[in-house]
Amino acid sequence: MLTPIVDEDGAPFWSYARRGELRIQACADCDELRFPPRPCCPHCRSFETEWRHLTGQGRIWSYVLPHPPLLPDYAEQSPYNVVLVELTDAPHIRLVGNLVSEPGARLNSVPVERIRIGARVQVVFTDTGLPQWVLERP
Repeated sequence: MLTPIVDEDGAPFWSYARRGELRIQACADCDELRFPPRPCCPHCRSFETEWRHLTGQGRIWSYVLPHPPLLPDYAEQSPYNVVLVELTDAPHIRLVGNLVSEPGARLNSVPVERIRIGARVQVVFTDTGLPQWVLERP
């Protein structure tokens, strides 16, 4: 089972994700959302932060199908996809994950021909909090 490497700034993101919530760090002074999490706002330089709940809806902005050589844990699920999703609530933020047929499904559970740039998706999370995506219209 893959687990994320958690640093101090990103720990709240992963904690919320393990509970099935998509929350993104925001500046408590200027309201700008930012990802990846960091201690200082790049817009106003404030160190005040809060975590905002987002809908988890987005669109596939880009995707790739990795080719061998692959790490052994991934090779058995090849071919699989890696998608970059632009969030509906925060279009300047994009998250990486895999498009799967349902929560907990294998990385290769969606046929490659069903993946389209611009397709609407919804975030789901693995038990360890890794974001994955399902098509809004399967």
